[in-house]
Amino acid sequence: MTIDQKIKDDFLKYGIILGVILLALSIFSYYFITQMITSPALFVAAPIMFSLFIPIVITVFLCFNGRKRIGGYWTFKQATTGIFIMFLTAYILQFIGKDIIFDKVIEPQGIQKTQLAAINAKTTIAKQRGEDQKSIDKDLAEMKKDFELQQNSNVGSIIQGFVISILFVFLFALIFGSLFKKDPPVYQAQ
Repeated sequence: MTIDQKIKDDFLKYGIILGVILLALSIFSYYFITQMITSPALFVAAPIMFSLFIPIVITVFLCFNGRKRIGGYWTFKQATTGIFIMFLTAYILQFIGKDIIFDKVIEPQGIQKTQLAAINAKTTIAKQRGEDQKSIDKDLAEMKKDFELQQNSNVGSIIQGFVISILFVFLFALIFGSLFKKDPPVYQAQ
């Protein structure tokens, strides 16, 4: 087995692991936001923690572990290829698991529950800041309009979102590939 094939195989497995973790985090984040939160500050912090901080830490760990498994060195192309495979696999698993199965079958009223939690958190934060009711009502109307746009998605917008997401996955793979590449040392003849 060549090193390129080993990278593809290992990072496909890492993508499955990352996808399952992301799926679990997104489902837990949904329930945390809609049912467990009592503080508006947690409503803001929870999505950052569950969808940004924890996945980045796990991704960094998987990248270092994958590089170590192939001997500690890989080129930019190898790093980007492996990381792209991992990110794409994780994205597809999370898309199928969360956006299709969970949102359509298990929790079809999820958008409305998330909207209600967001409105409650926004109202509480605005009242704590001492904003007047007119300003709060205006902000809530804008939030409701944004949620209505999310609910009225069609096949074209879903496909467009999927394509844009794949482009972002590739961009992130390029960034992570440049960060984690480690070219083998070049020895000079004496």
